[in-house]
Amino acid sequence: MAFGISREELTRWKQAVSAGEIAFLTHYWLDPRFPGITTVTKVGCSDLSRLRSWCEQNGLPARYIHNREPFPHFDLLGPKQPEILRQEEQWEQLERFHML
Repeated sequence: MAFGISREELTRWKQAVSAGEIAFLTHYWLDPRFPGITTVTKVGCSDLSRLRSWCEQNGLPARYIHNREPFPHFDLLGPKQPEILRQEEQWEQLERFHML
């Protein structure tokens, strides 16, 4: 279950993904498969080759890309999430979701 984002944020993320950009959308998330994890960042890009390269450059297994048209994405969670959000200078998301 996702919560903590506005429709406007989701729309901007979808537009960026559709345009072939690497786009980040963090939201609160609860899933019993991942105890203790309360947020996830969807790293999306409609250009699968670009998204695969981004994953590889960041030491993430591209095989876990959710190839769901029209918004392919990689679910970034756990310790790598704040590390990569810092690297990508996603300060607003880091602050809002208490990852600083």
